[in-house]
Amino acid sequence: MAYWLFKSEPSTWSWKDQVDKGDTGEEWDGVRNYQARNFMRDMAVGDRGFFYHSQGERAIVGIVEVCAAAHQDSSTDDPRWECVDIKAVRPFSVPVTLDDIKTDERFADMPLVKSPRLSVQPVTEKQWSDICAMGQTDA
Repeated sequence: MAYWLFKSEPSTWSWKDQVDKGDTGEEWDGVRNYQARNFMRDMAVGDRGFFYHSQGERAIVGIVEVCAAAHQDSSTDDPRWECVDIKAVRPFSVPVTLDDIKTDERFADMPLVKSPRLSVQPVTEKQWSDICAMGQTDA
């Protein structure tokens, strides 16, 4: 299993919106960055991801699971853009903020710190387990 981070502005698509989609999940559409698209192409059904609220909150608030492999993004006819579908698994007991992550040297190489604008990014297994522990949430 691989681990990922999905960033969303809560005013556009929030954790609550994701939870409300239930087990059918929702396309992670609208990504127009080649590197983020390529990460989604690398994802497999069953991979897990952090759901990150960007903008004001700037915190990991939940765990999602990839429930459909990369496919044509339905928000465009341009065949270059693909997306995966994700479903909510569980919320974090305690949100883990960007400040928490930035001030912890264990995460110095994490893309969230080094490439903060990237909307979809990989997370190592160690980062995954450490952040879940910080959020008092089962990995």
